Amino acid sequence: MSGACEIRVGTCGYSYPEWVEAGFYPPGTRAADMLPLYARHFSVTELNFTWYQMPKAPALERMLRLAPPGFAFTAKLTRTLTHEVDPGRWRGQVALYREGVSPLLEERRLLAVLLQFPASFVRAPASRLYLAQLIEALEGLPLAVEFRHASWAEERVFRELARRRVSLAVLDAPPLPGLFPTVEEVTHPGLFYVRLHGRNARGWRSGNLQQQFDYDYSEAELRGWAEGAIPRLAARAARGVIVFNNHVRAQAARNALGLQRLLAASGLAPAPAPWSAASST
Repeated sequence: MSGACEIRVGTCGYSYPEWVEAGFYPPGTRAADMLPLYARHFSVTELNFTWYQMPKAPALERMLRLAPPGFAFTAKLTRTLTHEVDPGRWRGQVALYREGVSPLLEERRLLAVLLQFPASFVRAPASRLYLAQLIEALEGLPLAVEFRHASWAEERVFRELARRRVSLAVLDAPPLPGLFPTVEEVTHPGLFYVRLHGRNARGWRSGNLQQQFDYDYSEAELRGWAEGAIPRLAARAARGVIVFNNHVRAQAARNALGLQRLLAASGLAPAPAPWSAASST
């Protein structure tokens, strides 16, 4: 494999019962058995349960025991720090989060903590101040930030993230008014981070996650990333994480494998195990 950038491809979450029905996991697979099967194909996953609930160190220690050597994680920041912020309690939430993800950090398996903000998080003095304070409170953790509102798509924002050595999440999403656009910015030379949400414009603002992320990337769309943005991003960073969030019917897993094959063909990533391996015993 040529090139200095280590690229890992995976999905946002891996524990989906519908992925059994879709054939990615063998029939009867329990949630507790999914990570080792997932890791046959991918070297990274983005933990999304850490957004819904505060991570607990014992749970992540068990997860580490299930993952093979070399497997890595990113983790979403808990929603009480991005979507449901209590001005009087958020610093305590940071302390709890730090404690929860400490096993990943200690084992050098944590590539990034993702600060994913909602579309309602508009660039304004109060939100700018909170973001700066939050980044400072999370100092020592590898950070990436995803904006959903287009007001953050400013060169001065990118410069400030670069100064703080925080990775900007590069998005693939429907080109809707007010939505943060796809920008090929590397704000931390240690890591570029790409999140592919799908391009379901009709479902994006439906309020239904199954509709919002129901999208199957075409070969041409994947090739556009594999031959365009990804090599350009990789030329500017030592490591890259690319995750698919279109989880419905295991489309994320299928598309991630497809992208890996395309990247492997150009020497940018190792070739993946075929889908059929997930169904073997």
